[in-house]
Amino acid sequence: MEKNIHSRLLIIGSGPAGYTAGVYGARAMLNPTLIQGIQPGGQLTITTEVENWPGMKEVQGPDLMIQMSEHAAAAGTNLISDHINKIDLSKRPFEALGDSGTLYTGDALILATGAQAKWLGLESENNFKGFGVSACATCDGFFYKGEEIIVVGGGNTAVEEALFLTKFASKVTLIHRRDTLKAEKILQQRLHKNEKISVRWFHELEEVIGTESPKGVSGVRIKNIKTGVKTTMSCKGVFIAIGHAPASELLSGQLDLHMGGYVATKADSTETSIPGVFAAGDLTDHIYRQAVTSAGMGCMAALEAEKFLSHSE
Repeated sequence: MEKNIHSRLLIIGSGPAGYTAGVYGARAMLNPTLIQGIQPGGQLTITTEVENWPGMKEVQGPDLMIQMSEHAAAAGTNLISDHINKIDLSKRPFEALGDSGTLYTGDALILATGAQAKWLGLESENNFKGFGVSACATCDGFFYKGEEIIVVGGGNTAVEEALFLTKFASKVTLIHRRDTLKAEKILQQRLHKNEKISVRWFHELEEVIGTESPKGVSGVRIKNIKTGVKTTMSCKGVFIAIGHAPASELLSGQLDLHMGGYVATKADSTETSIPGVFAAGDLTDHIYRQAVTSAGMGCMAALEAEKFLSHSE
């Protein structure tokens, strides 16, 4: 038999945005229900040291997420481990169906399902994730002071990451499959002017090389896609920068999306194209993608949801 759980405020997603929305929603006496999803804590659970969370000089990503979940629960958020496979925004209350068979309904809905970095899908890349392979220069660049680094990609993300990494690295090599970059011209100018950066055109990453004990990256094998010639390069860090994919599959055709699947919100707001539905964090943020900005958006979403509910009663 299908079980139904109704809340005034339903939150889907459990990164900094979702948990912060839970804290604020609970404090507003909205008795929120938060569906945590497959990966409670989101992308921060695959980050090791977090050194840019205000007030904490250093904290492990998974530990920060445990603390946030405990805070949300202590404030009065009902945390549920389930994965949502269907969302219906055509009627109120809004509906979300879980893999467990439970139907969750909410008078207001906050979507905080996040985004995932796109990966190349190499076995060696997966093996060294968190041990020299990263998709976030802002998160991990600091750990490569004075080292040689590889960045893979050719768009804005790749060029921005390469430029950022020159603050720490002794040398940054950008690996790109074509002979032109897709990044904005101003970024390309900065890249070509920077003496620490070199570009390997018509190349793709074939394998990440490293040691198992201690676990770490020592180099990469790249291939020239025109000649087939393979080259081994030494490096300590590999940054995959081929873009991010927002987790918005269930929303397509229901909400306005833009910039490749990110949920569109009104200016200076978390309000989406449907009244009563709010989006926060990496699901809507294609610019900053930081834990602290996601948390801020979670706060905004809860306050806006509270306002919406008080006006619709």
